[in-house]
Amino acid sequence: MSQNIAKIAVIGGSGLYNIPGFTDATEINLDTPFGAPSGTITVGTLANKRIAFLPRHGAGHIYTPSTVPYRANIHALKQLGVRFIIAISAAGSLKEAFAPGHIVIPSQLFDHTKLERGRTFFDTGLVAHAGVADPFTPELRALLVESVQAAGGIVHDGGLFITVEGPRFSTKGESHIFRAWGCDLIGMTTSPEAFLAAEAEMAYAVMAHITDYDVWHESEAAVTSDSVFETSRKNLEVARRALAYALTNLDENAVLPVHDNLRTAIATNRAHISPDLYDALEVIVGKSLNG
Repeated sequence: MSQNIAKIAVIGGSGLYNIPGFTDATEINLDTPFGAPSGTITVGTLANKRIAFLPRHGAGHIYTPSTVPYRANIHALKQLGVRFIIAISAAGSLKEAFAPGHIVIPSQLFDHTKLERGRTFFDTGLVAHAGVADPFTPELRALLVESVQAAGGIVHDGGLFITVEGPRFSTKGESHIFRAWGCDLIGMTTSPEAFLAAEAEMAYAVMAHITDYDVWHESEAAVTSDSVFETSRKNLEVARRALAYALTNLDENAVLPVHDNLRTAIATNRAHISPDLYDALEVIVGKSLNG
């Protein structure tokens, strides 16, 4: 079962936890039924709260968007007792108003990935149908909007975020089609991360830092790795200030609908779940099956 080590987690780059007021840091290495998470989890104190930081791509950025161990990451955070996840992601803009340097707090998600990334915790032997109509927790989204405003950043409230496979960037044809579909911003890692968080009954929202106009914009340079990393570096200080505000003002004990997301979602009868499978997923399903 989960431990009460940290109720709030941040998933993003390893430099994010170097924020004012973050003290008493310690490193934790965990294992999960889905292997090891992306890297060592750093847990420290901010505003009298224990906060966990997990580098999505691992130390030194070794995992591609397709090979990030998403299930292991979410399972490991659940083991620590995490109830809220703030994700930090670089994103391309598919909308003129979302300019490089701006921050978007998306409200909807479209999974256009193609490889098997470990999309769900539930498979043969333990079936559950978790609701994800709102993949980003509204209450947490509202706090992130407020936080970016308090940090002095330009923030946009809402937008449809499409996740593509990567690691390559889009063709112009793809970029124009995504815009025609009504997508507002594009990234490579939010799916299945958001869906796994929902299955684990964890509140989840994304602070998406716009680094480029993808490749659709005729008067702007096409996205490159250099442009993404350079804009991300420039945005880092705003991200740190916004995070500090959000983490300080987040009520880590708040009970939201997502925290009871599996109450009616599990379809498999408890008697038909093998002991090994139950043990592997107890941290996820134990409350709902035994409550």
